Amino acid sequence: MRFLSFLLVVLLSLPGWVGAQNQSAFITRVLLIPLDDRPTSTQLTQRLGLIGNAEVVIPPRELLGKFTTAGQPDKIIDWIENREGGTFDIVIVALDMLAYGGLVGSRMHRVESAEALRRVEFLRTLARQMPQAKLYVQNVIMRLAPTPSDSNEAYRARLERWAEVSAGTDVHAQETTAALEREIPETVLTDYKMARRRNFLTNLKAIELVKEGVIAYLLLSQDDAKPQGIHVADRERLLTEIKKQGLEEKVAVQPGADEVSMILLARALTQFHGYRPTIRAVYSSDSVRNATMPFEDRPLHRTVSQHIRATGAQEVTNGKRAEIVFYVYASRQEKGRAETFAAEIEAAVKAGNKVILADIDPRGDVQGSDPNFADALNRHHLFPALSGYAAWNTAANTIGTALSQGVVFTLAQEKLLSKHGLAPQILAAQHWFTLHRVMDDFYFHTLVRAKTNAYLDQRKQSSLIMSDEKNQRAEAFSQKLMQGYFETFTRTYFKNIPLSSRLSCRAADFQFSLPWNRMFEASINFTIRCDSF
Repeated sequence: MRFLSFLLVVLLSLPGWVGAQNQSAFITRVLLIPLDDRPTSTQLTQRLGLIGNAEVVIPPRELLGKFTTAGQPDKIIDWIENREGGTFDIVIVALDMLAYGGLVGSRMHRVESAEALRRVEFLRTLARQMPQAKLYVQNVIMRLAPTPSDSNEAYRARLERWAEVSAGTDVHAQETTAALEREIPETVLTDYKMARRRNFLTNLKAIELVKEGVIAYLLLSQDDAKPQGIHVADRERLLTEIKKQGLEEKVAVQPGADEVSMILLARALTQFHGYRPTIRAVYSSDSVRNATMPFEDRPLHRTVSQHIRATGAQEVTNGKRAEIVFYVYASRQEKGRAETFAAEIEAAVKAGNKVILADIDPRGDVQGSDPNFADALNRHHLFPALSGYAAWNTAANTIGTALSQGVVFTLAQEKLLSKHGLAPQILAAQHWFTLHRVMDDFYFHTLVRAKTNAYLDQRKQSSLIMSDEKNQRAEAFSQKLMQGYFETFTRTYFKNIPLSSRLSCRAADFQFSLPWNRMFEASINFTIRCDSF
């Protein structure tokens, strides 16, 4: 609580708008080639940078593509080589964008392997052009299923099933595989196999560049998967190569995709400032700790441990050694646990602990916050006190986002807040990030998304693309609901900040859209005004 009191003292001295970064002075500058154009890949990473007083620069949006329209890697390369505007301390590159035009493009064989590898070679040029910058790279191990679309609806589930069972050697697996291959168009299966092969070679190339010292750190993330499938062989071969080259400390292989740029930014900033926080993980139960979450292929505690290390932090089991306590909640089916776990978190906050919280969907059918848990957190006035929070999509997405925010904010507390003039913008960025996660993860994904689907009379279609007309209807309906929730929640949020009687805050300029013409992700933005009195 001592830090929260300090935080409020600083905030009380700030008149006017809170939420806008002072562009004149950044300690760190970061070049980001994102996974795609979605807010999770661009907006959130840029906003996370503001918490650590880092300017995150991305290529022009028109070069990043949109959904099934691939980005333009060669034009991105030209933009990097010809841009003006100073040097960078850190470079973060998603090879999926650089090689294939984005995450969706990585699941299709539109780019030949030779072309992809040629583009990856640009990293050598980048390292020569920016010798002062450390290069952090991500690339995805291709998931089992292709991206949903109207064109593949007839065979998508069969192709995913084929990818899961075709690695089996028993008679049943072989028979099932043969039957599926008769049902899936041959051209589709060939395209899928070639894309997997190309992506595997790209990952091998990235490992080679780590060995040569071009890449400082590489994170190979396993996109949505299951414990069995053809991806396992890809992953094990990559792990064998990493071990063979002695690169275990410089290359990580773990679940995830969308959150990885935030993880790499957290790691880059902690290393830039020479800081390595210690984190202790606390699970809502032993059973969920050892369970494998939906769309993943390993126990939850392994995913948590791997993400902690990837952010540049150190996991500890001794509470006295932990600077941060990471609470991992995945007990939605355990009656009463939401309330008792929230009470445990409240006790930790009151004891002066820095707390990060991940609310994980253990069944994969909501992919947003648990309403009972969110209500308990709100009743216990905990959201403003959290160092990091997330509750969206897969366990890895949630864990990586929450940890990244919490690690960067803890870094800011230890290294940056005492520097003259930095506290106002850092604290504003921290509050913006937390509010954004609550609005997106709880109010949109848990509440509004289902209501909008019902309004549109579409069932189980949240990840399929909508026409522009239907998308506009969805946006208008969702905007109205989200605006109301936003106004109500922000009033509660600011009221619950300690010493709030001396601080008057209001939120404004709420904006909502569906950038990929589907209900699977939203673009949310807003500003906050705080005045002392």
